[in-house]
Order: sequence, then structure tokens, then C-alpha cells
Amino acid sequence: MDKSDVTLDRMRIFVRVVERGSLSAVAREMGIGQSTVTRQLRELEEALGAALLSRTTRRLSLTEEGQRYHADCVQILRLVEQAGDEVRGARGAPAGTVRISCTAAFGTLWVSRLIFAFQDLHPDIAVDFSLSDQRIDLVRDGVDIAIRLGPLSDSSMKLRPLGESHRLLVAAPGYLDRRGRPSVPADLALHEGIRMTNVAGSDSLTLLGADGRRTDVPFAGRFRVDHGLAVREALVAGRGIAPAHLWLVADHLDAGRLEKVLPDQSLPPVPLSMLIVPERAGITRVRLLIDFLAGHIGRLPGILRPGRRSD
Repeated sequence: MDKSDVTLDRMRIFVRVVERGSLSAVAREMGIGQSTVTRQLRELEEALGAALLSRTTRRLSLTEEGQRYHADCVQILRLVEQAGDEVRGARGAPAGTVRISCTAAFGTLWVSRLIFAFQDLHPDIAVDFSLSDQRIDLVRDGVDIAIRLGPLSDSSMKLRPLGESHRLLVAAPGYLDRRGRPSVPADLALHEGIRMTNVAGSDSLTLLGADGRRTDVPFAGRFRVDHGLAVREALVAGRGIAPAHLWLVADHLDAGRLEKVLPDQSLPPVPLSMLIVPERAGITRVRLLIDFLAGHIGRLPGILRPGRRSD
């Protein structure tokens, strides 16, 4: 084996190909040609004297040797990056890129502002910010941190609870003037509901009374959408009633553009969590952003931090 051919760059390409499962995706990500990715992998295998990947027309899979080598590469590259962070930190401000994914509406309205404030404090840290309501594979997509609403089950990631997001029923005053204001949960059947198509069970609502009594009611309407910002616009336009996170509509409620519907009823809160790739959590710039976001998100409208009780 010619050790000089086993370079960190080739290790990085190999690890990313395994994570992404695609040569072309890694080529686009790194801004190089696919032929270069293929050549670097071939030369790495030749230097090691072993096949690392089994290639077919449809997929890539690791050989037994590749599995062991991939695990070692991940640890080596993590140590290299952390060592570089320590040196840069000793010389001055932390630098580098953090990749974060976030639920689209929450990210647009609130997390983007927090990132701006974070970068004002740490001007040498770049942030790649991805907005999506789809669940992603953090490792495969090269993401360090993901902020998600709803229950999570990915046990391979570090989970940091950020709190619970409180929801309420709201509508525009003009809509309620035309259609009437519901006085009991059953009245919702007479109204237009604005529904999220990517939320399971959005065709019914569970309401909790002040006495703790639970009421399940059907919820239907002519406008369905898969993005929270479109729900926000539909509400202000007087298209109907919707269950909304307080952070999504707080400004419209304060300005009187929306009002609460059935204010004596509440909706179950939704968990808000941060998922962190374990191997990235110790990197200085990633840790700084994790701590910054965790410290500020709990102060946003309608977010109840873990361990605190609502008023």
C-alpha cells in the first residue's frame, strides 16, 4: 500500500459517498465532476488493496472491509475537524460551516432571525439553512442539526427537547362576522376548516375543555395546503378557521387581524425538538449554535420550555 495515496480528501469523498449513496450527489455537493469522485474512490481502493464499495446499476453498498474502514474514517475525520477547531479557537474566533434543517414556517418566521443574531456574534461561522417539513436523514444529507415539530423516533441522533408548541383555533374577524362565531365544538362542523395535508389526522380535531374534558370533532374544508405560511395567509384572507401554532399567528392576533375561536377550549401542544448528529455535537461551531438556539427558542411566542408550566 502506498500510504501517500490515502489522503484525507479521499477519505472525505468516500464517507460522503457512503452517506449520500450517490456519486453524482457528492460531485454536486463538492463542486467537482462525477468522474473525479469515481477516480478518487478507485485510487483509494488501490492504495488500500481492497474493494470498499460494491457498485451495481441501481445502488452502492459497502463491502465488509468498507464497513470497517468507513467507521474508522468517520472517527478520523471527526478528530481532524475537532483538532482544527481547537487550534482556530486558541487563535481567535471559531470558524467554519454549520448545516441546519428546520420546519419551514417556523424556520422562516423565527429561526432565521436567531441565526442572524448568532452570526452577528460569530461572524466567521457560516450557516447553511435548509427549510423543509419533510423528515430527512441528517447524516445522508450532511446536516448537523435539525429542528422538528412533533414526536421523533430517531434513536441514532442526540435529541434535545426545546419545549412544547402551543396551538389555538383562530380565524379572521371578517370571516366570523359572516359565518358566525362557534360557541361549542360541534359548531365547527358548520364552518370552513383550513387543513394541513402533511399533518396526519388533520380531518379531525381534539379539543380540551377547561375541565379537562376531551372532545373529538370532524374538521373539513375546501382549502388544504402543505405549508404553514400558506395557512397563515389563508386565515388573514378570511378563508376559514384553522388550528395554528401561536408563533405562527401571534402578530396577527396582536394586531386584531385574527381572533381566537372557542377560547375556552385548547388543543394538545406539539413537542419541539432538536436532533443533533452525535459525531458533530463536539465541534465548537456546532456546539455554539446548538446552545444559542436552545437558549432563545424557549422565549418565542407559544413555546413552553421543558420543566416550565404554562400560566
